[in-house]
Parts: sequence; C-alpha cells; structure tokens
Amino acid sequence: MILCQISDLHIKAQGKKSYRIVDTAESLKRCIAQVNALRQRPDAVVITGDLVDFGLPEEYAFLRQLLQALEIPYYLTPGNHDERSALRAAFPEHLYLQQRQDRIEYVIDDHALRIVALDTVIPHASGGALAADSLLWLDQVLAEQPHQPTVIVMHHPPFHTGIGHMDKIGLAQPQALAAVVQRHPQVERILCGHLHRAIQVRFGGTIASTCPGVAHQVALDLSPQAESRFVMEPPAFQLHLWDAAHGLISHTAYVGEFDGPYPFYDGDSLID
Repeated sequence: MILCQISDLHIKAQGKKSYRIVDTAESLKRCIAQVNALRQRPDAVVITGDLVDFGLPEEYAFLRQLLQALEIPYYLTPGNHDERSALRAAFPEHLYLQQRQDRIEYVIDDHALRIVALDTVIPHASGGALAADSLLWLDQVLAEQPHQPTVIVMHHPPFHTGIGHMDKIGLAQPQALAAVVQRHPQVERILCGHLHRAIQVRFGGTIASTCPGVAHQVALDLSPQAESRFVMEPPAFQLHLWDAAHGLISHTAYVGEFDGPYPFYDGDSLID
C-alpha cells in the first residue's frame, strides 16, 4: 500500500495569496497533478491540517473545488487554521468527519494500513492539545486491532523541533500521547503537519514525523529565539510505502518539474 501525505494547504478564498506572497491554490493544483501522475498511484491521501487559512466557509468551498481534481480517495484532518463546523459543512459526504460528535477524530479500516486520526485543535489558538477523552478513545481503538499495522495522523507534532517559534505553538503534554502509543506496538508512524518541514523523531516506541508544506516552508532556524518566518523552498509531499516484509518506508517528493531522470550506466558501464 502507498499512503500519500499532503499538509498545510492554507487555501484562501478566490485564490488570494497567503501572507500576500504565497499562491497556495496554484501550489495545490501542481501538487495534485503530480500525485495523480505518479507511476505508482497511492491508494489514499491523508491531508494533515491547515486546510484553509482562516476557517471560513468560502475558503472551504474553494478547497472543495480544488480537491475535485484529486483522483485518489482522501481524508481530511483539521489544523489550527481550521474550523470544525465549517469543514464538516463543506464536505458532508465525508462521513468519517462525523464519527465523533465534538472533535474530528476517526478510524479508516479500508486499507492495508489502518488510519486513526486525532484532532489537536484548540479553537482560536495556534498551539494544540489532545483531550483526555481523545486519549481514552485512542487507547480503545488501538486495542481493538492489536495486530493491524496502523498510522496515527494529526496536525500538531508531539515533539520538540528546535525551531523556537514553532515549539511555542506545539502540542501540549505530548507525554500523555506517548504513554498510550507505547502500549500499542502496531503503530508504525505518527504523521503530522504544522511544521512545514520534514522532521523525524523517535516517540512512544515508534517514529513521529512531519510533512513539508505543499506551498511554503517554515524557515530552518534551530534557535529557541527563532523568529516566525517562512521561505519559498520547494513544496513537497510524502509517500509512505507499507510492505509487510519491510514495514513502513517514507519518502519525500518535491513538487515541480526537474531535469532528468538520467541514466547512471551506458550498457554495463558506469558513465564517465
């Protein structure tokens, strides 16, 4: 199975540029076209939060329009820029968004990898948290299928990154999540967004990671005093390949047109 991860779309209504610079709609269009054209087509796509910029109904309407081009089943997870009720209203046929009453948390059992989504949103706040009820629900859900390889998807990463301004708006009390995950070794990965960079950390007996942004990236500044800034590094998405013999293998793919591919060999000889 191949699971594609796209994150931090920040779509604005009518294609307005984010931060007056970033054409997030055009970036998403290019990303979708590239995912659709992959030689090995993913089985599903998870979109790990910050779907739109201000949680407005008109932003979700435009997002829905853009996602119509995606030829692969996709699952939506909210981030701190999102608004739950507006998201649910814009995608009424996505019944998994209704699995739990308050938070957008769900289980997808349709694939070789089980997908469990957690909601880390604190309304009107940039940082994230998991409710005590969410952790109890996660523990119960994971206990139901202890031998099924599983990924947890969520927006805020449960780890320190070293990028000061982002760590200030990270996930509160991540050790509570670690204690739950530690009890369930079938959790292959915790897939997150929020950081607009590719980062991997050992966490709770598994690996937690973040996905680059589909448009702009957070500036790489590993200082506790790092300022809140972004850079126009290449946009990217990730592909998570599940193979029962080898486990979960993750790749970062950059969005754009690049020279190549070129051969390494001319016949049996390495090209000199």
